[in-house]
Amino acid sequence: MNPEFITYFSILLILVAATDLGLVCRRELMMFQQNSYRADRYIRWFKMAGESTSFSRLGSLIALLFLLVHHIPYFVGAGIAVIILGLQAVNLFKAKYKKPLVFTRRATRIYVTMAVLAICAVLLVRGLSSLHWAAVATVACIVLSPALLLLANLILTPVEKSINRKYYNDAAKILRSMPDLKIIGVTGSYGKTSTKHYLNRILSEKFDVLMTPGSFNTTLGVIRTVREHLKPYNEVFIVEMGAKQKGDIKEICDLVHPEIGIVTAVGEQHLESFKTIQNVQSTKFELIDSLPSDGLAVVNNDFEYGANRKVDNVQCRRYAVKATENADFIATDIRYTPSGTTFTIKGDGHELTLSTRLVGECNISNLMAAVIVALHLGVPEEKIRYAVQKIEQVEHRLNLKRTPGGITIIDDAFNSNPSGSRMAMEVLGSMVGGKRIVITPGMIELGEKQYEYNRILGENIAANADVAIVVGGYNRDALLAGIEKGGMDKSAVHAVASFKEAQQLLATIVKAGDFVLYENDLPDTFK
Repeated sequence: MNPEFITYFSILLILVAATDLGLVCRRELMMFQQNSYRADRYIRWFKMAGESTSFSRLGSLIALLFLLVHHIPYFVGAGIAVIILGLQAVNLFKAKYKKPLVFTRRATRIYVTMAVLAICAVLLVRGLSSLHWAAVATVACIVLSPALLLLANLILTPVEKSINRKYYNDAAKILRSMPDLKIIGVTGSYGKTSTKHYLNRILSEKFDVLMTPGSFNTTLGVIRTVREHLKPYNEVFIVEMGAKQKGDIKEICDLVHPEIGIVTAVGEQHLESFKTIQNVQSTKFELIDSLPSDGLAVVNNDFEYGANRKVDNVQCRRYAVKATENADFIATDIRYTPSGTTFTIKGDGHELTLSTRLVGECNISNLMAAVIVALHLGVPEEKIRYAVQKIEQVEHRLNLKRTPGGITIIDDAFNSNPSGSRMAMEVLGSMVGGKRIVITPGMIELGEKQYEYNRILGENIAANADVAIVVGGYNRDALLAGIEKGGMDKSAVHAVASFKEAQQLLATIVKAGDFVLYENDLPDTFK
């Protein structure tokens, strides 16, 4: 073959492959970011999601094989590779993600390091051989992009540790400079974000309050909040504390030293990493164990592994909506109305009748925790009543919306769990006047109980909904088995591949006066 012809095809292939490689590495980095930059979690996701045999991975491998088979003319192999990789690049460029990559400084460092490694590999091959083999090396980098990512992360580990230590010390110094700052930790298997928001709204009636924004519930998220948002005039700092493994909450506590701690729930969430409910319990109570002797622990007794955990290192106030026997604070006279909920909190000599726009037992429970802390900090009862009445629903957490077309949307798309999904179904079941429609892909991160809890969710769907739309294949069998066991008419049950298909189907079913519950929305790592 004409050498100039080979050079032309090699250059074209390198350009197309390099473009595809950049997009592939961006997606790998996005998934790595969604797995908290943890190599073990990323590898677990990679295996679970079947990434090694995904369409794009197999396409890249096929392109590489066409280039390596000697009896196939080079221009044929290169041409096929260009087509395959070009189409893959177009698909990746057009792809939309629920949680796209955020090019933080750390993400940028990893991406640049991946690029440098790939360039070095290609240049090394070019130096030892021909431009043809440099093109082959570029395609090989696409196939090996997960290894490229993990190697880049490994190389940067000492750098990241040094940077994180500097940021940690900076945040600790800021906190030491504010000895009068009241720090409240909020954790739980679920409910912590809503409780944080409710507490922030109530305490703001008396104090200047800062809370960790969004889902900034890791050590690095708290550090960033302290360094970028904490001001000398802040009087209260509410810290949401999340955990995927034992020691995560203790690490945050060692930094912020909370004096008040709230445990909203101890449930079977993230069992894939925690393995047992006992591990979940001990991790959540790392917050309570860190409190000073003159502090306050606020614990939800509606969960068995909250109620049975002894607390003797600090004053403890237990609250409950259902398991009220050994609770210090209880909720009574709960009434749901089209405009929200009224209920009464009783405990420690207080009896507060409150009205809120929120609905659902879970929201009453979360409000109780916030009210107990507010009373402890001396917020007047009339200010508590006013604040509770003004509290807005937290987005995607049992949030009620009314569309212009007269359809009521119950948005519970964030962080579904066995307890929360049951409550959401009960709220849907209480609605009257139209069809009750549920759209769900089920629940995730439940370890060995994944199938069991999604089957139970299916039974609850059958008991409370008129129409069920099951999304995706991750929990399809379990949900359909539960729905069938619950006796729902088969004509009212639909299984679709994506939320887009669910929305298209919904448009043909829903009418004014109907109710639509969105129960969970799986992240990109579980598609």
